[in-house]
Amino acid sequence: MHYATISERLSGLGSDKWAVHLKARAMKRAGTSVLELTIGEPDVAPDPVLAAEVTTALAAGRVGYSNGRGEAPLLDALARRYSARTGRTIGHENIVCFPGTQTALFAVMLTLVEAGDAVLVGDPLYATYEGVIRSTGARMQPVPLSAEDGFHMRADALERAITPDCRVLLLNTPHNPTGAVLSADDIAAIGAVCRRHGLWIIADEVYEELIFGAAFASPLDDADLAGRTISVSSISKSHAAPGFRSGWAVGPAEFCERLLPVAETMLFGNQPFIADATAAAILRPSGVSAALRQSLRRRAWLLVEALAAAPGIACAMPEAGMFAFADVSETGLSGEAFALGLLAAEQVAVMPGSSFGDQADGFIRISLTVDDADIAEAAHRIARYAASLSARGARTA
Repeated sequence: MHYATISERLSGLGSDKWAVHLKARAMKRAGTSVLELTIGEPDVAPDPVLAAEVTTALAAGRVGYSNGRGEAPLLDALARRYSARTGRTIGHENIVCFPGTQTALFAVMLTLVEAGDAVLVGDPLYATYEGVIRSTGARMQPVPLSAEDGFHMRADALERAITPDCRVLLLNTPHNPTGAVLSADDIAAIGAVCRRHGLWIIADEVYEELIFGAAFASPLDDADLAGRTISVSSISKSHAAPGFRSGWAVGPAEFCERLLPVAETMLFGNQPFIADATAAAILRPSGVSAALRQSLRRRAWLLVEALAAAPGIACAMPEAGMFAFADVSETGLSGEAFALGLLAAEQVAVMPGSSFGDQADGFIRISLTVDDADIAEAAHRIARYAASLSARGARTA
């Protein structure tokens, strides 16, 4: 039977990247106790306003078809939020709503590139980015991010990576998997390169409210870059509500007019009762992000300090987000081999760096979304496994 080429382009780019996570889940179902530090799912209840507003909206019968662009109350709330953030007037014409950031990324990318084009993206990169890019027929053009430079994208590295077919830079700050946060100066320098080469910027900003110390900066907030920038985000992290699947894209009005029929063809709107809850949530400070940010930062410190003496492991403090990114290459194993060995020997599940690009092959990503005691126990087991590798290496030397 015939299959469309998209199925070939995306082969191996879906759940295959989460093989260690899925194996850990299978072990748990079979009765094995596993410390699961794989995915970025908040370990706190969603912002209380969400449940209250969903209940109210359902009681009011808000279950009909939606506007393809988004429900008016949510568009109003987003316009207020982004007008305040950017210092410019953001209207309904600048916004399209989606069920989550992932869907927004897919539709935005489909609107901007196609076969014969290339999309620049920092490597390491979030696990789904390659699939989002390749689904359009475009190819991914990696921009190497250096551990020695804290995995911050630099303008000169971007310049070196650009080829004539590049059309878009997919920029992620705060960054998953490394936790790197770009400053306004970093973004201005990167934006200058994008202007010279006529590049769009897609800014994935889902971790905006989970920065540990630095200030958040966005190309959308830079008046010189706003005309070429589309920001995508959601309430998944900021309001601890990944299952709500409520996100959006904000960008130039002309772009959003072109994006709208793509979004309507895919989805034709969100669920009105979820849109109402999202609107209520983003019109006020998040009820969970401050406490979540504090706990993630504390757990990161616990992990980094506990792994400091582990042989063959270098784990730097992240600047934001839900993960620590540890270099395990000195153990003699790849990130994938280390993750699989750790799961088998110590029943600790982490993500192998290879799920996040070629530059990440010698790393593991460790989720911070478990309680402090589990973080401490996981660090102890990771260090013990690293010590066993070191002892094994000494015996065979």
